[in-house]
Amino acid sequence: MAKSTRRFIAEQVSSARSALRQAMQAIRRRGPSQIQFWFIALMVGIAAGFAALVFRKAISALQTLMYGHDDVRAMVDAVDALPWWWVVLIPIVGGLAVGVILQRFTPDGRVRSVADVIEGSALHDGRVEMKAGAASAVASWITLSTGGSTGREGPVVHIAGMISTWVSNRMYADGITARDLLGCAVAAAVSASFNAPIAGALFALEVVLRHFAVHAFAPIVIASAAGTVINRLEFGDVTEYSLPETSALAFYVELPAFLILGLLSGLVAVILMKSVFWTDDVGNYVQDRFGIPGWIRPGIAGALLGGIAVFYPHIIGVGYETTSAALTGNLLLYEAIVFAALKVVAVAITMAGRMGGGIFSPSLMLGALTGLAFGIIATGFFPDVSGSELLYALAGMGAVAAAVLGAPISTTLIVFELTGDWQTGLAVMVAVSMSTALASRIVDRSFFLTQLERRNVHLAAGPQAYLLSVVRVAKIMRPLGHPRAAPEERCWDLIGDGVYLDGNASLETAMPVFERANHDFIPVVSFGSETEPPQLLGALFQVDALKAYNRALAETAAEEHS
Repeated sequence: MAKSTRRFIAEQVSSARSALRQAMQAIRRRGPSQIQFWFIALMVGIAAGFAALVFRKAISALQTLMYGHDDVRAMVDAVDALPWWWVVLIPIVGGLAVGVILQRFTPDGRVRSVADVIEGSALHDGRVEMKAGAASAVASWITLSTGGSTGREGPVVHIAGMISTWVSNRMYADGITARDLLGCAVAAAVSASFNAPIAGALFALEVVLRHFAVHAFAPIVIASAAGTVINRLEFGDVTEYSLPETSALAFYVELPAFLILGLLSGLVAVILMKSVFWTDDVGNYVQDRFGIPGWIRPGIAGALLGGIAVFYPHIIGVGYETTSAALTGNLLLYEAIVFAALKVVAVAITMAGRMGGGIFSPSLMLGALTGLAFGIIATGFFPDVSGSELLYALAGMGAVAAAVLGAPISTTLIVFELTGDWQTGLAVMVAVSMSTALASRIVDRSFFLTQLERRNVHLAAGPQAYLLSVVRVAKIMRPLGHPRAAPEERCWDLIGDGVYLDGNASLETAMPVFERANHDFIPVVSFGSETEPPQLLGALFQVDALKAYNRALAETAAEEHS
């Protein structure tokens, strides 16, 4: 009887494995059906949710080892209890560890984050780097546990991107399917990290995919819900921040003040972003000028952070304690202003020092401090027509974060979900709209898109700009043996005149050459060593280039409106 039962179980397991193999083969050949894709989205969401949870727990564990305290909401007291030299030493050691990891496992010593996920979605068929991404996750974990002044959402989003990339590669998924899976993973990770299912789904659509196509909405919502369930199984149905009861005053008379707060928040967001980029440029100059090895750069940043933390431990880590103090009104005016200024400095040092982490949590803290300071002043001048300064702290938190992320919709919702306060929606929306409108005129739409522009990745202008870099010359040129190939003698004449394209170039390089040269075709060559002459591969015709560009635009429009 026992043998019969074991045989039956073995047969069922073997049958299930065979069915799974056949299903995977069918998915690879034909792509997943809608029901299959929703199931895959659920699995990806669960995996990304657990990854976010594990990352959060790992930060807590290492932070406990370093600072002797595992509660991120009480880090100020924990740091105050330590000797000053230990407060300085911890981020230095953490920075050096980060530098060694990035030097060893990334080609450029740079931490991968949300901007790289956006780039992967737009330019790399929904894939992100795996090896560099894994090293970046470890580096960000060390940074956030040893005093780095950033947030955990950046590394969590990239970890989610690696999960979806692995699944997409196993499925041989096309660009549309892989991008949808990427959106599912990101939504689940954000939801699991912040207990914010609505904002997680909209963040994936608004920031990563940068469209609201119907075909992507359902699987992303499924994955986002899965990530939220994982968070709530561990932490319960609680919000990240607890607010006291705010004034019941109808604040319609105050709307002009919230408009002004929105403009101020937009400027503060720009100052934060510009500070990061300016400090990064200064760091590059100093590193090149004095020949500093790349792996030492995060250690120097750690030393600067440690020095600040001795006097102002509020800059340590994500900043939940200070953000909560701002949202509950437990800070004085001068404290809010000083902590805001120091947070900008600390975030700039951390990110320019290539230490890793995200920008979202720091922007929440900076926004709450900005809003609180503005609210204290506003309610002090007009006490009879103003409500609580806590309304301003909440609105400022959303306004600065929305301007930094370039995501007014998802940021507005995530503020509501983080605080559980849905009654002040008008104030937050007014401030958010003004801040994003202002900041997007000064930077390239958002912090992430500006990062990419600084790397000459032009996504901010939309598909009409970046699709040129996607289409490769070698794929659409007419080779020498083509029935309608360009005359070889004429090609060599053009090469002699300096009019040619490298076989590895894209249409981004080719189209300006067509405009300057005013020819119907341009020779395409490959280069060997310096002593070898170029090899003629064929020619790129302008009509073929325009057709390929139009096809790419049409495919993108079809994906975004399907």
